[in-house]
Amino acid sequence: MSVLRFNALQEVLNRKPLIVEENERRSELFGRNVFNEQAMRQHMTKEAYQSVMDAIEFGTKIERTTADQIAVSMKDWALSKGATHYTHWFQPLTGATAEKHDAFFETFDGGAMEKFDGSQLVQQEPDASSFPNGGIRNTFEARGYTAWDPTSPAFVYGTTLCIPTVFVAYTGEALDNKAPLLRALQAVDTAATAVCKYFDKNVSKVNATLGWEQEYFLIDTALAASRPDIMMTGRALLGHAPAKGQQLDDHYFGSIPTRVLNFMRDLEHECMLLGVPVKTRHNEVAPNQFELAPIFEEANLAVDHNSLLMDVMEKVSQRHKFKVLFHEKPFAGINGSGKHNNWSLSTNTGVNLLSPGKTPMKNLQFLTFFVNTIKAVHDYEELIRASIASASNDHRLGANEAPPAIISVFIGTQLSEVLDELENVTKGKLSPEEKTDLKLNIVGKIPEILLDNTDRNRTSPFAFTGNKFELRAVGSWANCAGPMTVLNTIIAKQLIEFKEEVDKLVDTKNLKKDEAVFNVLREYIKASKNIRFEGDGYGEAWEKEAKKRGLSNNKTTPEALKAKISKKAISLFEEMGVMNKVEVEARHEIELEEYSKRIQIESRVLGDIARNHVIPTAIQYQNTLIENVKGLKEIFGNNFEKYANEQIDLIQKISSHIAGINSKVELMIEERKKANKLEGQKNADAYCNKVKPYFDEIRYHCDKLELMVDDNLWPLTKYRELLFTR
Repeated sequence: MSVLRFNALQEVLNRKPLIVEENERRSELFGRNVFNEQAMRQHMTKEAYQSVMDAIEFGTKIERTTADQIAVSMKDWALSKGATHYTHWFQPLTGATAEKHDAFFETFDGGAMEKFDGSQLVQQEPDASSFPNGGIRNTFEARGYTAWDPTSPAFVYGTTLCIPTVFVAYTGEALDNKAPLLRALQAVDTAATAVCKYFDKNVSKVNATLGWEQEYFLIDTALAASRPDIMMTGRALLGHAPAKGQQLDDHYFGSIPTRVLNFMRDLEHECMLLGVPVKTRHNEVAPNQFELAPIFEEANLAVDHNSLLMDVMEKVSQRHKFKVLFHEKPFAGINGSGKHNNWSLSTNTGVNLLSPGKTPMKNLQFLTFFVNTIKAVHDYEELIRASIASASNDHRLGANEAPPAIISVFIGTQLSEVLDELENVTKGKLSPEEKTDLKLNIVGKIPEILLDNTDRNRTSPFAFTGNKFELRAVGSWANCAGPMTVLNTIIAKQLIEFKEEVDKLVDTKNLKKDEAVFNVLREYIKASKNIRFEGDGYGEAWEKEAKKRGLSNNKTTPEALKAKISKKAISLFEEMGVMNKVEVEARHEIELEEYSKRIQIESRVLGDIARNHVIPTAIQYQNTLIENVKGLKEIFGNNFEKYANEQIDLIQKISSHIAGINSKVELMIEERKKANKLEGQKNADAYCNKVKPYFDEIRYHCDKLELMVDDNLWPLTKYRELLFTR
């Protein structure tokens, strides 16, 4: 056993849980370190408070003098919380968060004071040269701007006031995930509000809501440090499956280990202070895998909270001597991790638009948004697939625990029957009898149907679950902003088209409003029928059926990302005011480059471990066997083979696997060199189709050697040690 592995295991055995005390109620802790409405009321003037609320609700501009008042109030509040610095907290196109800290500190005439004014609050100018930009600006053009997003409240974490911001280039293009999301949310608000007025004139605003479910793995820090692949790539590139994995289903919803529970309690305490409304915690299916989920929030705030949570999880896990793994598939042979995005729309009147009501009119409103969502997913299924594409998520999609790469919609048998009945509604004007039958016997019974129709198809990427749609294909490492930007944009586009068609029927065909709505929904149900699927998404039969239906099956990221720069996608984003062509193409370039770099890093790490760890260990053990065979020959003479057959066979097998590793690593390196000479799509395709296939071949030989070589010699911490340490 290597010294590193031995020391790591000893450290784990000596580990004592960090005890966490909970002395206050969650409700008393919640939002204590957030500059929320309550804090603003206490620290701001009435004028400043109203200015912020108007900016949040109506998007009105905050005047400079008012910004100064807000900044002073925010500073005083932050100082009372122990803050010494402030930062514009943003989400660049790296997938992580970024921050540059400045002190509340200025000097004057030999003295000093804490200072923070409106200009520092509203806008900053961080160096943008080293962030991904996709060709939006030259490397030597360093200027970029962060601008305050008042819709997401500032918060104090540690000793720093964090101000959520957007991040844009000097030329105005978005260099982050937040700016396009905010534009998409504005688009869906405008479009959905217009449609809502068919049913309720009092609706003046519609918010997209999001409830994410964050899955993750925890492993001991010492064990993680003993695995260079986990430290460098976030996943184990090698490792034979343990005898016991998840096949007994005994971990899912099982008793949470004490050490993990202490971590969860500490994490939830931090989340409460930061206003992240975490509610659910449990063991997931795989060993050492867990899940955390919050209460639903407005989508922009929910995205910020998920990004913040991932930062906080990494910091809290260090206190408990854990390393948290967000990689979608850190361990082969067991379930990976997703980030289910539960999405809905809610009005300022308190109505969930994807939840049926007590009257036929409310149910018609539900059907309107329900069917339009299905139609939008049908029309832009390739774009949704592209929005969840990444090198790490490619390992998970289509595996036993995750949806396939084919995007489909699950709504349940009973709702399918409702849509089938609506499909047969008379076209044009409805007789009084038809209207009564439709509203009472079909539409009116929807709430009763949904009482027994909230089951989920775990193989469906996009499933209706009673009062929301669940986009289950998002990866655990992802920023929710990407898929949420796409989903809200396509819904906005679809609702605009729906309203135009309904208004046209009312104006030109002299139909009543509800008749026009039924007519348009009828056509949408027919047009989007191919996207609806209730069966097993894992089977080959579905792949064949999906192909017949004309649905895409883009299994790899380079293939999937092409949809992002299609004429259809660019036209969509430009028409909805979410992104211009430059911004769309820049993101495509960045994501292709990130894919290639991740595969390149994994390839380098794999080659290094295989040659510098696995092969020398195998040779060392082989030499021991050779000495054993020599000893047998000295004792038994020419008859030694009778007693050494198994050793000789093992020596030969080890030699074969060593040769296999060497040859495959050489071939992989050659393909990597060729790929490095290519650019853009060709570079990503080469890494995907030429370099990556060697990973499994090299792993095969290494994992076979793990079963042959003396456990005391094997240098890498094994799966059974990584996954079953408490």
